Amino acid sequence: MRLLQERTANQKSSDSPIIQTSVRIMVPFIQLFGLYVIVHGHYSPGGGFQGGVILGASFVLLALAFDLKTSIRYMSESVNNILGNAGVLIFTGVAVLCSLFGGLFLDYSALDVIIPMGPIEWRSFGIFLVEVGVGLAVMSILVSLFWDLGSAGGMDEGL
Repeated sequence: MRLLQERTANQKSSDSPIIQTSVRIMVPFIQLFGLYVIVHGHYSPGGGFQGGVILGASFVLLALAFDLKTSIRYMSESVNNILGNAGVLIFTGVAVLCSLFGGLFLDYSALDVIIPMGPIEWRSFGIFLVEVGVGLAVMSILVSLFWDLGSAGGMDEGL
């Protein structure tokens, strides 16, 4: 009985097979929902920030259920940096293109010069591009903050 009590006292909550199995099942659906929120952000409530937080939370959930190394194995630091920089580049790239083609900052109708789709279609597509960029950047920042704070900057072990 004493051995069982000692093992239970030393066992982390993340060693639970129920929690780990539940997280393995839930994470793909959480990520799919995050992508849905980003993609439909220009038509319905939601958008890049909310979808990015949902995507980032899926990697935080992996780190909490397993450990930090498992979360990093699914998305390495270099991939995280690339996605974060790509998100910022998409957002600012759309804004700069709007300015270069005679519009104001994020005036998507100015992009009709590139591909003549019409100003209304460009507004919808431009907002979509901005939502994708914001979603990638927010996800990357959230995951980076958790990894850095959870490991005290060492990235060798988690909470």
